Amino acid sequence: MTSEERITGSQETRRRWLENVRPPDWRNPKPSGRYNLVVIGAGTAGLTAALEAASLGGKVALVEKHRMGGKRLNAGCVPFQRLIKVARQAAGLRQAKLSGFRLLQAPEVDFAQVMEDIRRRRAEFSWNDSATRVQNLGVDVYFGEAHWLDAQTVEVAGARLQFKHAVMAMGSRPDIPGIPGLEETGYLTPETVFEITQRPVRLAVIGSGPEGCELAQAFQRLGCRVTLLEQNAQLLEREDSDATELLRQTLAEEGMEVLLHAKVLEVMQRGKEKVIRVQIGGQEREVAVDEIFISTGRRPNVEGLNLESAGVQYNRSQGVRVNEFLQTTQPHIYAAGNICAPHGFPHAAGVMARIAVRNALFPGKRRMDFSRIPRCTCTDPEIAQAGQSANELKAAQAKFDAYTYSLQTLDGAVFDYEMRGFVKALVRPGTDRVLGLTLVGSKAGGMLGEAALAFHCGMRLRDLAQVIHPCPSQGEALRRAALEFLRSRLTVVRKKWFIRWLAWRR
Repeated sequence: MTSEERITGSQETRRRWLENVRPPDWRNPKPSGRYNLVVIGAGTAGLTAALEAASLGGKVALVEKHRMGGKRLNAGCVPFQRLIKVARQAAGLRQAKLSGFRLLQAPEVDFAQVMEDIRRRRAEFSWNDSATRVQNLGVDVYFGEAHWLDAQTVEVAGARLQFKHAVMAMGSRPDIPGIPGLEETGYLTPETVFEITQRPVRLAVIGSGPEGCELAQAFQRLGCRVTLLEQNAQLLEREDSDATELLRQTLAEEGMEVLLHAKVLEVMQRGKEKVIRVQIGGQEREVAVDEIFISTGRRPNVEGLNLESAGVQYNRSQGVRVNEFLQTTQPHIYAAGNICAPHGFPHAAGVMARIAVRNALFPGKRRMDFSRIPRCTCTDPEIAQAGQSANELKAAQAKFDAYTYSLQTLDGAVFDYEMRGFVKALVRPGTDRVLGLTLVGSKAGGMLGEAALAFHCGMRLRDLAQVIHPCPSQGEALRRAALEFLRSRLTVVRKKWFIRWLAWRR
């Protein structure tokens, strides 16, 4: 493909994407009467709430300030998962010799084509969240910034929308740290990184949250020299320390420089380089790169909405205040997604939206239980969690017993050359009541559904030990971890009793 053809293709991709997420010729409808539900924000939570209510026959309005699809479509799961997939393919080609393949030359990565492919896939997927499709499903779609006039009226682009109930789903944005010189030097975020076309030779990633670790490893595998900077003692602060240490070792073996306890003091432009001054253990050093990616958390979008007029209480760092039923301080106004959730996951946003709609439109109230939300960081190895991790339990000063099974002896992992990982079951002391299941491995995300179901249904380890898995598969590791518990219960006294019993049976 010539450069001219690539530019033309990229322009067409962008046109198709914007035609769905923010049509340039869109005309807002004229309000006619009172809405059963007004939804502010068209990300995962907002779209789910609006379409759910419309499918039940409600009169629904959806308001979006920027683009349909929110973070998940435009700067989150959709582009990130494609990036991770391509990066794993690149790593797999380099490891093909382990299976007997002989490559005549090292595989090359066309970075510009990779990024164009990500944007093209995003454009194709954007139809599902498009304004036209949502409108065709019975939702009035308004583009513009929402301003609350009172507890039952929202103004958008000069139109006043009156409602009986509302769902606030305005999402979040990158929380940019106040590092001296950062704004002047420039940086990338999930909202901008997928628009670049030239591979940075050297990339610094500041912050080791899920997106920071995922992007750092992906760019390293696509040919960048990545430096990952984290001010804390471990990557992925919420996750199990053994899991994050295994990830750190893997990233280092792949050639990445991982700097922990790294406090960024200043960023400056020096010629064509971006120079980061870092303090590590009382010593200062400089890291020179071509681009900087910021992954230091997200901040809820609560400013500029005039929420005071609606009587909705909020915090600029934690978002809208909600109770266990997802009601705000105005009982008829609900919130869902990153605007109020302690941790932002698209799958959690969809669940919250359905609960909010049910509570708004039907009698009786359903509670939202954040402790039951599973999560997975899609690095290699993946780190997946159902229930609480060991770090979270320690932070809560909760006691627990841990039973761990390594993938090193699991047939399914050995066959795939993917022995790096483990399953750790956390239970109440002296029992097999599950508090959390930590899964680490190249296919941990694929095992998470079973772990989440076990935790949701209150299964015990002895129940997991009875589940039969096909062989070979890595899902067998869950059962093996449960068997570790059963073996631990077989004390010396019980063994002696069992041996005497067997002798008597003969």
